[in-house]
Amino acid sequence: MSNASLLIRLKSRLQSFNWRALLAWLHDVFAAAFALVLAYAIRLNFEGPLWVFDSVWHLLPWLLPVQAVAFWATGLYRGLWRYASLRDIRQIALAAGVATLAIPLVTLVVRLDIVVPRSVLVIFPVLLSFLMAGSRLSYRMWREHRLSFYTRRQGEPVIVIGAGDAAASLLRELSNSPRYRAVALLDDDPAKIGRVLQGVRVVGPIDKFSEMAREFGVATAIIALPSVSHDVRRRIVEMCANAGARVLTVPSFDELMRGSGGIVRRIEIEDLLGRDPVQLDLEVLRKSFAGRCIMVTGAGGSIGSELCRQLVRFNPQLLVLFDISEFALYQLTEEFAQRYPGVPIVPLIGDVKNAARVDGAIDQHRPSVIFHAAAYKHVPLMESLNAWEAVHNNAYGTWVVAQAAARHRVERFVLVSTDKAVNPANVMGASKRLAELICQHMNGTSGGTRYEIVRFGNVLGSNGSVIPKFQEQIANGGPVTVTHPDIVRYFMSIPEAAQLVIQAGAMGCGGEIFVLDMGAPVKIVDLARDMIRLAGHTEAEIPIVFTGLRPGEKLFEELLSDSEATRPTHHPKVRVARPLAMPQSGWLQEFLDWVQRAPVPSDEDVRAQLRRWVPEYRGPDDAATRDRVSELSAPPIVAATTNAVDGR
Repeated sequence: MSNASLLIRLKSRLQSFNWRALLAWLHDVFAAAFALVLAYAIRLNFEGPLWVFDSVWHLLPWLLPVQAVAFWATGLYRGLWRYASLRDIRQIALAAGVATLAIPLVTLVVRLDIVVPRSVLVIFPVLLSFLMAGSRLSYRMWREHRLSFYTRRQGEPVIVIGAGDAAASLLRELSNSPRYRAVALLDDDPAKIGRVLQGVRVVGPIDKFSEMAREFGVATAIIALPSVSHDVRRRIVEMCANAGARVLTVPSFDELMRGSGGIVRRIEIEDLLGRDPVQLDLEVLRKSFAGRCIMVTGAGGSIGSELCRQLVRFNPQLLVLFDISEFALYQLTEEFAQRYPGVPIVPLIGDVKNAARVDGAIDQHRPSVIFHAAAYKHVPLMESLNAWEAVHNNAYGTWVVAQAAARHRVERFVLVSTDKAVNPANVMGASKRLAELICQHMNGTSGGTRYEIVRFGNVLGSNGSVIPKFQEQIANGGPVTVTHPDIVRYFMSIPEAAQLVIQAGAMGCGGEIFVLDMGAPVKIVDLARDMIRLAGHTEAEIPIVFTGLRPGEKLFEELLSDSEATRPTHHPKVRVARPLAMPQSGWLQEFLDWVQRAPVPSDEDVRAQLRRWVPEYRGPDDAATRDRVSELSAPPIVAATTNAVDGR
């Protein structure tokens, strides 16, 4: 090896060497020597004979190397002094204890003729702990004071709502932030009012925000209540918005784990419509998915991609990501390479209607479980001009994947369905109901494969959903378009939906229709008002326009038909529907003959055929549906400007 390469390696090692840890270690060794001398001096009342102190100097050369090794072995120098905490104090106490035990040990092993008073063995660890801990805490105090000196008079004044652990952590972060400066705390706990947290006083209960905002000249509130119910969070947001304040919140633990949260972030609509976290039966899920190959169709979509992310936590042997969209699959593959580099994945571009491609993928990778999430879901788009594609993809595509699963003896097939399949009023819903019927038929005829169906409503922020549309309209200055003032929908978050799909998929015996607890329905006009307010606008600035119900759209969605009932499962958010009777025999072959023929049928022909196989389907040509739509569809009108809570 040349001299140049040796110099380069030496320089690299010197640059990577932790010189601060070395300095801290030398500081502690010096502190140990000083503490021992001082312990003897205290024991002798600073008046002892000189020969006693001479014995200390004879002991130190033997003792300090042992104590130095003990200090390094306890891991004291892996942390940073600026973040010194109680954990560091415990490590210091351990190191001081070991250093104290080393004193009689060294005198015995080396056979030194030295007197070590028992009181010294008591005084020494106290002094050593004080010196080691005091220097670290002093450094932290100096550093924080130095930083806060520059930020104390800077930053926007804010009121923090909450005075618990989250608020304490937030205040520590804000003390070093030049952007925000906490001037007051609000909390509903009477015992906290008047107390001081991190130098900031709790000035009153939360409902005093408007008064305190005027008193302190504050235009921003930060909610530091990560575990509060969503009803309380909504009330706080409305109160702050009525006071003209901008509302921020601390990120949740999950957001911090995903690396998507800073110190604070803006309140999103999901925070107001969100639900309590899902409690999964982790033991059952690990048994179902750990060490197995799992295939997800529609893996690039909103639900499909979240299913893949959630499945990672159960350590599958392989994830097969199947999607027709090249860009969506590329994005998901890149995300997995960054966030889950140790998870083996196989990205496959393919169409679920292509039987050869689907069969080849399943034959090659032999998945134990298939989550079938590939579907067209946009109701108005599928209703006109694309009705055939909706049925072809959603129903026939399901049959293709379900058949391949049976042929290769896949253990479990889970269909991701929708509440629009219940008493469908549109082609998309009817096509998904037909997919449900196909899975129920396959469960009774396929032998070993268990076919399960999971039915739920809208998910927050999914591709093509109303929330991204409203966000775009607000960003463009309005108006926000709502089809009808009384239209309501069920909502849940994408992660919650994916978690419950996985949970339901692991608990079925075959043939069940699992219905997820969607909570209370939400009026879309209230959702629009919330989003306008959270964006910092009023309805006078961003008006709401009612455009009338679109073809195939219902005022409300149902998770069960009139003839279906449910029974509970061991999971509180999952129930099992008792399904309707199957169509007469021969219907599936009739459907396959029709769907595989050429040419492509018209929208009217598609609807006519759907009525044969899905008796509960009522399309726009049905008199009852037509009368209801004409009654509810009004000319576009502008919503009256009201307070955000009106009409709820």
